[in-house]
Amino acid sequence: MELAILSVNVARPRVIAYANGEPVLSAIAKTPPIGQNAVFVGTMNISGDEQADLSVHGGFDKAVYAYPTDHWSWWEKEKGLSCKPGSFGENLTLEGADESDVAIGDQFRWGDAILEIAQPRGPCFKLGIHTGRPDVPQAMTLSGRCGWYLRVLHEGHAPVSNTHFVRVAANGGPSVREAFLAVVDPRASEDLRRRIFAAPGLAESWRHAVAKRLSGRR
Repeated sequence: MELAILSVNVARPRVIAYANGEPVLSAIAKTPPIGQNAVFVGTMNISGDEQADLSVHGGFDKAVYAYPTDHWSWWEKEKGLSCKPGSFGENLTLEGADESDVAIGDQFRWGDAILEIAQPRGPCFKLGIHTGRPDVPQAMTLSGRCGWYLRVLHEGHAPVSNTHFVRVAANGGPSVREAFLAVVDPRASEDLRRRIFAAPGLAESWRHAVAKRLSGRR
């Protein structure tokens, strides 16, 4: 599998809104790096990219966030949301696959770097602020059009234009969509949840969320 990278996007935290008089910091408003032909893909993030709240964003298992353009037509037709690179706060705007086509543990080469899919994305209220649509996080959850986070197994430099995301290993694990439904869909079966829980390469935070569903906790 070879996915086209339509855009590489980065940002540093800034105030995107105020809530109860307090500033809301986020780096969700990502744009392509200016004047750069390549970026360094490190174990915690792409050069020029940072996260505001490290308790829920960033870290080894969420170093890079990818979102497929394959969902753009649905967002535009069904939700009236105009889409462009960075609309969902993603680092990599990809074309050629969605959550059903890629799996937990799949590894991809981008330039000199090797990345591995670790978990789906769980949307938060900042996505609603970023898009100007408070309904978007819930729509993402209900539709399963979530994108996925990747960890960086091998650091390296990667081009920002005319580049591809090439799958170099597939471990036969559950799809990103299945992993997402195991946490967010109350109708998900116990068998599915147990399979997701046991998946090699699954981020520990997502494994913990699956364990809570298995135990009957929310």
